[in-house]
Formats: sequence, C-alpha cells, structure tokens
Amino acid sequence: MKGTLLRSRRPAEPGLGKGEPSRFTRPSVFVSLVWLVVLAFVLHGWSQGVALYPADLIDGSARLSTFLADAFPPNIDRLGAIASSLLVTFQIALLGAIIGVILSFPLGVFAARNTSPHPLIYAVTRGFVSVCRTIPDLVWALLFVVAVGLGPEAGVLAITVDVMGLCGRFFAEAIEEIDKGVLDGLRAGGAPWWAVIVGGVLPTCLPSFIGTSLFALEGAVRSAVTVGLVGAGGIGIELSVAMSLLRYDEALTIILAIFVVVLTVERVSSALRRRVMEGDPMKGMAS
Repeated sequence: MKGTLLRSRRPAEPGLGKGEPSRFTRPSVFVSLVWLVVLAFVLHGWSQGVALYPADLIDGSARLSTFLADAFPPNIDRLGAIASSLLVTFQIALLGAIIGVILSFPLGVFAARNTSPHPLIYAVTRGFVSVCRTIPDLVWALLFVVAVGLGPEAGVLAITVDVMGLCGRFFAEAIEEIDKGVLDGLRAGGAPWWAVIVGGVLPTCLPSFIGTSLFALEGAVRSAVTVGLVGAGGIGIELSVAMSLLRYDEALTIILAIFVVVLTVERVSSALRRRVMEGDPMKGMAS
C-alpha cells in the first residue's frame, strides 16, 4: 500500500501529461504580432542603412586613430579659458537644478492622487510633467536659444525644465507611496490641506526628495555640457569650436576636463545620497 502511494505521488514526466508543459506555452497572438512588427522595423532599418557594417567599423577605427594621434599630447595653452567655461557649465547645472527642484515640489504634490486638490489639477499637472520629461533637454535648449538667444540663460531654462520632468514625476510617486493612514489621520484631526502637506508629506518623503534632487544634479551637469553644443553656454561651445576648427589637442583637453568634473560630481552626489538613505537626511546634508 505504501509503495502504491509513493508511486501515485511521483510527478509526471515532462511532456507526458495533458497538454504542453507550462515552460513551452505558445506565445499569444498579440505577442507574436509584436515580434513581427519589431522584426519588420529591424529589417526596414537595415535596408535603409541603419546598421553596423564591419567595413565601416574598420574605417571608423582608422579615423579614430588619426584623431587620437592629432590629439596627443593635450593642449593646455587655453586651460584658464577652459576652466572658466567649465565653471559656467557647473553654474548652469546648479542653478537649473535648484530652480527645477523647487518648482518640482508643488508639481509633485499636485500630480499625486492622494494630495492633489482636484482631479482636473491632477490630470493637467501630470500632463505637464510628462511633456517636460519626454522632450529631450537638447530640444529644450534649441527652443530656448530661439526664445532668449545664445548664452547661459537658455541653458539654465533647459536644465530647469528637464529637472522638473524628472523630479516632478518621482516626487509624485514618492507622495503616492505614503501610508494612507498618515494623511487620513491628519485630515481626521481637522488639519487643512497645507498642514497635511507640511506635517505628513514633507517628513515622510524628505529623504526620497533629497536623493532624487541629488540624482537630478548629476544629470544636470551632464546635460549642461550637451546643451552648450547648441549655443546654450558653457564648455559645450568651447568643445564645438575646437572640433570644428580641427584643434583636436584642445578638444581632448576639454573632454578630459569634462570627465573630471562629471566624475567628481557623481562621486560626491552618490556619497551624499547614500548618507541620506542610511540615516537622518539633515545629517547627510550637513556632512
């Protein structure tokens, strides 16, 4: 009897049961259509030249070798001017990030379901944040160069809008993750809307807000270099001019300087974020 029970509990051999094993289930019609569309796009792109060809890679490697040969050693004759442009780039990033973070707080409050005062305000704010986030910073820079002219002002505006798109979204998500009982308790006690924000949202979400803001600053520094390439001020203009005039040794100096600045900002920001997430947010900011 015992042997019979053991034999009856033995799992069925793969492929011997009714139907196909779960790991070999056939894809649905929708999934199959998606794969067909992706394959069609890939083949169409290949036919239009959107592909990597070994011959082109070999030719590109030869041209890159020529560039590196002309770029070494780096030219430091204009190191002072490069440092000045780097300072402007960092100022563009810092100012744009600060303004963007400040404006992102009300956007996050209005774009969160549990704190938005009205569904219409929620929908409009969500749409605005989505527009800020989906349009690339380079496009914003081009628009603001047209609007306010060449220079750092266009860069600050482009960084501000880009940061608003990033922080506005993550601030709203952090607010929506607050325990429902925290906000409901304040409302039940008769707290007005602004008191719920100050007494419930800020203390709960402050570490997340600080971490997101520091991450946005990292991205702002990289974006500030990029927007400068289209005339929005900073080191990007210097790099564009050096490459256009075939001054590759000066361009390499600029690239190395950008690398050092961006790496430094990322290391400092990561250390601060780690301190904030591990303990008291004010302690992380003070150190």
